[in-house]
Amino acid sequence: MTVLKLTENMRLKLPHSEASARLAISNFSKWLLEIGDGTNSNIFGESIIPIPLHICVPRRSDPIPDIVAEIYGQLLSTENMSTYLVERAILAPHNDTVAAINNYVLGLFPGEEVSYFSSDSLEIDAKNQHVEEGDYTVEFLNSLKIGNFPEHELKLKLGCPVILLRNLDQSTGLCNGTRMIVKRLGKWFIEVQILTGTYVGDTVFLPRLSLSVHYKSLNFTLVRRQYPIALSYAMTINKSQGQTLNHVGICLQRQVFSHGQLYVAMSRVTSERGLKILSCDSQGKPVKTMQNIVFTEIFE
Repeated sequence: MTVLKLTENMRLKLPHSEASARLAISNFSKWLLEIGDGTNSNIFGESIIPIPLHICVPRRSDPIPDIVAEIYGQLLSTENMSTYLVERAILAPHNDTVAAINNYVLGLFPGEEVSYFSSDSLEIDAKNQHVEEGDYTVEFLNSLKIGNFPEHELKLKLGCPVILLRNLDQSTGLCNGTRMIVKRLGKWFIEVQILTGTYVGDTVFLPRLSLSVHYKSLNFTLVRRQYPIALSYAMTINKSQGQTLNHVGICLQRQVFSHGQLYVAMSRVTSERGLKILSCDSQGKPVKTMQNIVFTEIFE
């Protein structure tokens, strides 16, 4: 078996930059590799990494307004909104942090807010023979929040960025993870313009879909009819895989919890200048360090 290893960070490659800039890129690339390799990890795969002062977000108020000010500080004054939105995002390890950031930024964004509510039900099949329709109220089904799955209430405004949560039509660029900007909020459809991929600039109409997910803790299958999108001012680190961004904010209100998460988040950015990190300890107090988790046995 032949093991192939990447030797150059293509996101950070700037072939025509000056020597000092190339040195800075080289040093940043080495730092990312050390994070990815888990240098100085303990027996549990954990290590504490100091955050350079020029990357660390200073705490002025609450964590969410602080990180939003760093990444979306020109949100209300920019002229080319599509370009502004496509080149930046805030990443966080946990779904609830992402939801809080998205709701906060949407509140700052001008325009009328429109809510789309899902229709939720249970799927009765061989796996769920013990479950009956009356066992759970509609209100309970509406309250369920599942990672990478549309929420019961989808809040949108004209011009806000969204991300596709399912593959719809790969031949037209509608793939899981495609980022788009909302152009029209209809009663029966949402019109969006594609921001990423091969079909940048194309306009498409999104319908509601019936999506199902097996809810393991309660052992039933939830069927939710909703638009297969979510706001993408912020996204989970896992959802950001494959994205390339000029400006990345990493919000560590709670630290990363799985192998390689920190490296994935930090390697989305195209330059050290575009990276900002806000980190808190278990008490929610600001710190200038961050936790990294890498199980080095994987590389052996």
